[in-house]
Amino acid sequence: MAVKILMLVVFFAIMIGVGLYCRKNATDVNGFVLGGRSVGPWLTAFAYGTSYFSAVVFVGYAGQFGWRFGIAATWAGIGNALIGSLAAWMLLGRRTRIMTQHLDSRTMPEFFEKRFGSSSLKLAASAVTFVFLIPYTASLYNGLSRLFGMAFHIDYAVCVVVMAVLTGIYVIAGGYMATAVNDFIQGIIMIFGICAVIYAVLRSQGGFMASLDGLARITDESVSSTPGVFNSFFGPDPVNLLGVVLLTSLGTWGLPQMVQKFYAIRSEKSVETGTIISTFFAFIIAGGCYFLGGFGRLFSDRVDVAKEGYDAIVPAMLSGLPDLLIAIVVILVLSASMSTLSSLVLTSSSTLTIDFIKGSVAKDMDEKKQVLLMRVLIVVFIAISVVIALIQYRGSISFIAQLMGVSWGALAGAFLAPFLFGLYWKGTTKAACWICFLFSTILMLLNIFFRPQFPTLLQSPINAGAFCMIAGLIIVPVVSLITKRPDGTLVDEAFSCYERRVLVPQREALGDGDGAES
Repeated sequence: MAVKILMLVVFFAIMIGVGLYCRKNATDVNGFVLGGRSVGPWLTAFAYGTSYFSAVVFVGYAGQFGWRFGIAATWAGIGNALIGSLAAWMLLGRRTRIMTQHLDSRTMPEFFEKRFGSSSLKLAASAVTFVFLIPYTASLYNGLSRLFGMAFHIDYAVCVVVMAVLTGIYVIAGGYMATAVNDFIQGIIMIFGICAVIYAVLRSQGGFMASLDGLARITDESVSSTPGVFNSFFGPDPVNLLGVVLLTSLGTWGLPQMVQKFYAIRSEKSVETGTIISTFFAFIIAGGCYFLGGFGRLFSDRVDVAKEGYDAIVPAMLSGLPDLLIAIVVILVLSASMSTLSSLVLTSSSTLTIDFIKGSVAKDMDEKKQVLLMRVLIVVFIAISVVIALIQYRGSISFIAQLMGVSWGALAGAFLAPFLFGLYWKGTTKAACWICFLFSTILMLLNIFFRPQFPTLLQSPINAGAFCMIAGLIIVPVVSLITKRPDGTLVDEAFSCYERRVLVPQREALGDGDGAES
């Protein structure tokens, strides 16, 4: 216990120390929200990855989908790396950085306003962001609390408050740069931690081959009567597995706290390097988490899923490990959760300040007041999420995957298609954005309150969220083609950033001839 507490104290001290050190970078709005758009590839890539993967993935998703799909759940981690990281960086990273700097937009709602010339679109995007980030944040606390309870026997409320307060301190002090530096440190911990945990858990079952053999011998008639289905290539339910892959992978393209990482990256070279680092990080963390969760049924003697829920599976898998390794696991999940929480609260407070209050209520607010207001709103947002997390826990309203599914489904469904087409296609219209916003948010709200009335396939918030994203990719181009075309001058001005000519060294681009510049 002394070793566990010492490790936690050192971890918290480093996080707060970084926040205080980065205060000098958080004196104006651009510095507080984007780190002055000068963040390097390693910090950006790790900030992207650690914001992507949290206790929601490690405890909630890995446990639930590992139990449901067996070793095939690893496909979700592979999808996260190839679609959620590699493809996202390749398709969004560079164009997002160029256009958002050109439009001087610091948040996703502000991008919608300046790209489509609509302040009402900005307000709507701001409201959707603020409302649907709350259930996501509440899910972070829940996953962490289960591991803390296992390792320290600490009450859930204490875990929630301590994590919220410590995260709030370093975000309020250092803004985006503090979160980026801490994300890098936390990412290193996550890489070593997940590798150590996988090794220890499989070793406890006799090794990798023995674990696979044990998984092949498990049958569950309620899921599938096929022998060995839980260690098969696609598992017992490939269709629902595809929904998980789509939501958790493609969904990052439309999440404000993820896309905003591209706003802050420093240069062209940083985008290229960050793409490689981020993909590698996702393969290890996401692939490792889902791979580990795939062996959850080997520990069915330690957990009663019917009574305790899916969120108890991973803690049960870890409960027999040595104390030192459990301490490492707690730090791992704490790192993942705090990095995601810091990203969420910073995104929410900046959106509310820049896009709602500054844009509509107090238009003459200067830089210092905006930064102060964002710091106050970080406290408010954390407090709201803590209260909801406690209410959710006491009332047993939902479990982790449901909370995250609703949040991701609404946000990614509403924003993915309008943002993607807004970066690439001049014909995207304001009306198409509105239809996409309304379709996804209304459908996900209906899914919360009227789930039994939905078709069987869409009763899961995971599948409903994936449906919203795919539908958005159809809605935006179709509606754009049948509604009033956008103002040509506005569109040409937005896309002019891609046509600007720049000089680069010949090692990066070939000239027209000897001595020619390009």
